[in-house]
Amino acid sequence: MLLTVAVIGSARALKGEVRLDIRTDDPEGRLAPGTALPTAPADAGPLTVTRLRFDGSRWFAVFAEAGDRTAAEALRGVRLLVETDDEDAEDDAWYAHELIGLRAVRRLPDGAAETLGEVVDLERGVAQDRIVVRTGSDRDVAVPFVAALVPEVDVEAGTVTLDPPGGLFPGLGAAEGALP
Repeated sequence: MLLTVAVIGSARALKGEVRLDIRTDDPEGRLAPGTALPTAPADAGPLTVTRLRFDGSRWFAVFAEAGDRTAAEALRGVRLLVETDDEDAEDDAWYAHELIGLRAVRRLPDGAAETLGEVVDLERGVAQDRIVVRTGSDRDVAVPFVAALVPEVDVEAGTVTLDPPGGLFPGLGAAEGALP
């Protein structure tokens, strides 16, 4: 299966260096110099990493196929892919493509499920990731992806069970700490 390891951002400097939005926990391994990576869209690559660096907060790369700023700017938004297998996947780790499209539900006291919306994105965060749920009124709600708020993911059933605090979703109780 092909997974996104980085998304190419803006060009930096004149010699083709680009900023990367990293989507892997091993950028130095997945993007090591000499590595040729397939891309999406496919007609942008493959791209061969010639240099990778980290400035303490952001990652940057240079590709053999983009030797100047103009060529690097043309790569903006291109996704760098890697082939992976699911054998080494953790039981409680999820890829965005596995979650997007799942129905977000909340269990009621009687055991029935109330639909809150549909998962439309997985946002990376510093402390934890967030799943983004689009409600029936087209409002996007970011839910921290922690066990207390997302107790169950059932891909086969097509659901993500949520236990949101009051005020997180429209019409579901008052916000915690709100005055009456």
